[in-house]
Amino acid sequence: MGLVTLVTGASSGFGNMIARDLAQAGHVVYASMRGTDNKNADKVKDNAAFATEKGVDLRSIELDVQDDASIAAAADTIIREVGRIDVLVQNAGHMVYGPSEAFTAEQLRELYDVNVLGTQRVNRAVVPHMRAARSGLLVWVSSSSVAGGVPPLLGPYFAAKAAMDALAVCYAKELAPFCIETSIVVPGAFTTGTNHFANAGAPEDKETERRYIEGYPDGFMDNMKEALASTVPKSADPGAVGRAVVDIVAAPHGDRPLRVHVDPASDGAAVTFAVMDRVRSEFLHRIGYPELLHPSTK
Repeated sequence: MGLVTLVTGASSGFGNMIARDLAQAGHVVYASMRGTDNKNADKVKDNAAFATEKGVDLRSIELDVQDDASIAAAADTIIREVGRIDVLVQNAGHMVYGPSEAFTAEQLRELYDVNVLGTQRVNRAVVPHMRAARSGLLVWVSSSSVAGGVPPLLGPYFAAKAAMDALAVCYAKELAPFCIETSIVVPGAFTTGTNHFANAGAPEDKETERRYIEGYPDGFMDNMKEALASTVPKSADPGAVGRAVVDIVAAPHGDRPLRVHVDPASDGAAVTFAVMDRVRSEFLHRIGYPELLHPSTK
């Protein structure tokens, strides 16, 4: 049996691709999602058919990152069925598009609840098992927007992804003494395979949104989407994200990279993150804790 892996937000997009790629690499994969008995029942059937066709161990499981009870039930089910959780892929997230001011504070709270607090809830249910085993890997799906080009009209989403990335960096240091590794995957923009814009949330304050639209040049919001899409090469393959996760999981303990970029648009995040991560590394040396840069092996 391969490594036991839990992937959040696996009903579609990156999460679905990551789950299937890991299963095909020989791992036991729990593809988690909401609504396995209703709105995503078709995804459960698709996963079962895929598992049968490919001869892999891909299991769908109910998990709502906004619900502690749902998360606890999922973790308990996995432990009961296979006895451990070796890898956690923090992928669940939601995007919004529109003028930042037109989003209510409640909308930002909801966005943070999914993209940031959701990771914390899942960690609190899963990481204790990893600490007890003194073994594990956390893979966080970040975004090049955290450190690369930052176009307008995506502010609340970018802020949430930045918060999640900062949390991942801190967890990496705090879990190193427990032999638990952290890798952060940084996807750039993709125009196919993820449905980000198609499923993106819109501002609730329609009056403020209208005033922005009136003040912008004609077609500004649609043109911005097209401008972003134009930076992505036609050859860009969103499946590269799943393959990157497979490679991370396959790497030996202690050799897994902190950060892996999958950015066909080359928006500059790889350059900026290299500087940021180097500064953070040097600071740990400065305060006398360089050992936190790598997971303990004992």
